[in-house]
Amino acid sequence: MSTTNWAPEACTLPTAEQPFRVAEFDALFAEHLTGVARVDPTTLELTLAREAEAATADLTARETECCSFFHFEITPNGERLALRITVPPTQVAVLDALSTRYG
Repeated sequence: MSTTNWAPEACTLPTAEQPFRVAEFDALFAEHLTGVARVDPTTLELTLAREAEAATADLTARETECCSFFHFEITPNGERLALRITVPPTQVAVLDALSTRYG
């Protein structure tokens, strides 16, 4: 797994569509990401602008459909939005790649 395509083998999104999904995350985070914190080996917390709530909810819902091991928790907090991403220990490499790419 590379930081260019952090999709794990367990992902059911067709391979041809994976770069487009990564590009969606790239665009969302390029415009709205304000902080990244690695809470523990299986948890990454991102802080985004509150205005990204609908886009974040849509994108994470679609991501869960193809990568069911992801658990996304979105918590509004004033003008910010916390996006907590949790994975099982077998998928820590995915968070490592996300953290490297967006951190």
